[in-house]
Amino acid sequence: MDVLSLPTSLTITAFCVILAAAFVFKLVLNKGKYHPVAGTIIDHLLNFNSLHDYMKEMASKCNTYRMLNLFQSDVYTSDPANIEYILKTNFPNYGKGWHHYSRLNDLLGDGIFTVDGEKWKSQRKISSYEFSTKNLRDFSSAVFRISAVKLAQKVSEAVTSNQATDIQDLFTKSTLETVFKILLGVDLDTTTEDGILFSNSFDEASAVTLYRYVDVFWKVKRFLKIGSEANMNKCIKVVDEFVYKIIRNKIEQMSKSRDDSRVMKKSDILSRFLEMNKTDPKYLKDIILSFIIAGKDTTASTLSWFFYMMCKHPLLQEKIADEVRKATGINQNSSIDDLANSITDDALDKMQYLHASLTETLRLYPAIPVDGKVCFIR
Repeated sequence: MDVLSLPTSLTITAFCVILAAAFVFKLVLNKGKYHPVAGTIIDHLLNFNSLHDYMKEMASKCNTYRMLNLFQSDVYTSDPANIEYILKTNFPNYGKGWHHYSRLNDLLGDGIFTVDGEKWKSQRKISSYEFSTKNLRDFSSAVFRISAVKLAQKVSEAVTSNQATDIQDLFTKSTLETVFKILLGVDLDTTTEDGILFSNSFDEASAVTLYRYVDVFWKVKRFLKIGSEANMNKCIKVVDEFVYKIIRNKIEQMSKSRDDSRVMKKSDILSRFLEMNKTDPKYLKDIILSFIIAGKDTTASTLSWFFYMMCKHPLLQEKIADEVRKATGINQNSSIDDLANSITDDALDKMQYLHASLTETLRLYPAIPVDGKVCFIR
């Protein structure tokens, strides 16, 4: 009888048996040749909602181990010597490869997080230069200061009205608006219909992109345009159209400013790329989306964990607050605006305890706990 004509439950059972047999065969075949096996892709799928906790548990038992997939083995390591070798000593031999590119490309295109070789080097060189310029640093500081004031006011209003607030949601929206302003030079209001649609679509597309790493059927679903991949396709269209529209408007603005000899302030990343004649809309869109994904959730997640740790350790909270008061010269009666205006580079240099606390937060709760690489030459 044709397998396709069997009842659904029997078909699924048969598939699972075949998959399990393939894993067992692979395990026996490679026994003693490689690092110990801690599980399979099925274990990752079953523990997907607490994946980082699961991986931490595995790493505590063995700092280098394998997870079996149907067609490959993934090696996970937390050994400092291995990490230094991969990320520093032999860095050119480890990259995204087709494995990562195929999963990330739909959302991030040919951005810096999906490409290797010359494309990566070119984007890395341009980006590192632009982010180190004084003009962008000053612009970024001003944007962060304004965003911090808005965020602090929202928290203050919630405290005054004794209203419970989802602080992580506030951080996520605030960092998205901040990163958007720095990258594109426009204000993104996450409370408007367009802002909510973009934010939700970007988050959903990012989540499905991550899910592809444990979903063995994602390519089939993408081809058939069903399930999570169908929703992913809709979200990417929303994200792309939103960013393309901003890019087109920015190109028109800069073109007009040249035509009528007006001097247009070019502080945001998009404007600076356009100044270098990087005018291909897709190239710009891919870079912008990579920067958004790099700056949004990482910052929001770190802030969330930092405030979580401060709530757990009141003495730490008091020490930080006291250091900020001394470094900025503010007092109990100072307003939020006074505090924001007093946070200068010199004041930040004096906040060593705050810096150490943020660094320790990143050590305990890294914003990017897993960095996937492919070995090119074995």
